Amino acid sequence: MTSATSPSSTLWWSWGAPIVFILLWSSGFSFGKIGLQYAEPLTLLSLRYACVVIALLPIQQVLGLSWPATRREWTNICIVGLLIQFMYFSFSYVGMKQGVSAGTVALIVSLQPILVGICAPQLTGERQSRLQWLGLGLGLIGAVIVIASGSALQAGSWVGLVLVVISLFALTAGVLYERVSSTAVTGPHPVTANIIQCAIGLVFCLPLALFMETNHVELTWQFGGALAYLVLCNSIITISLLLAMIRRQQAARVSALFFLVPACASVVAMFMLGETMAPAGWIGMAVAITGVLLASTRASAHARTAQTKPTR
Repeated sequence: MTSATSPSSTLWWSWGAPIVFILLWSSGFSFGKIGLQYAEPLTLLSLRYACVVIALLPIQQVLGLSWPATRREWTNICIVGLLIQFMYFSFSYVGMKQGVSAGTVALIVSLQPILVGICAPQLTGERQSRLQWLGLGLGLIGAVIVIASGSALQAGSWVGLVLVVISLFALTAGVLYERVSSTAVTGPHPVTANIIQCAIGLVFCLPLALFMETNHVELTWQFGGALAYLVLCNSIITISLLLAMIRRQQAARVSALFFLVPACASVVAMFMLGETMAPAGWIGMAVAITGVLLASTRASAHARTAQTKPTR
């Protein structure tokens, strides 16, 4: 099925939404690092997800948004929630707590577009042109330059590194599953999907936090600010944008945005945490941006028509 879109709507989903998404998502690394100074990872995530559900439920009621209509829709949303909200965030947070630097996490996550580009043709029928593959390659090179130019490229413990790699595969699987299971313009509203997925994250994180952690939280203004950002910007705005963009665009094109994560995260950390970026890092940022622009290029009519899918 297809749908007509206004020029302003097309401009927003082509440029506005990706820019807002990458800025807010990248900032989450610094705010997450701050939050982990005052709470353990699973405890922090449990508080985050509980706040998201409490905040979004009234919004859903005011907007009159419906719940999923079928068991299949419920299942699809819960699986994406399990992969992204629980596995991706919990494994990456625990990995950082185990000693893996935020820069290393950003670099590992930046490999996600390559995995999506490899798997998408078999799972979604979305095939990348040579120009798009060139863009993916440049994006990866740029991400490596940004991280390698700094001092944050440290693996930490092997356990933590393995957990972060698992989080990479979980995020990749979540993006691909969301694209395969959703239609271009239909399905539960992102607000509704976000409520369900955060509830899934809470259901899995809370028991583990109660069993494995002390649940001690230092109630400082720094922790309150970090939690507020993670709830409002990371969990509500960016996840809703991610789900909406995946439904409207090719999975590989959306995933290419993650190549900008190391560069943007480094810029944010420079202002928030005093972490400086070497001159080579700015070169890497330019390379990554060029790669994303190329990977986002629709080089053929097939790529244009791949943005819509028949209803299931």
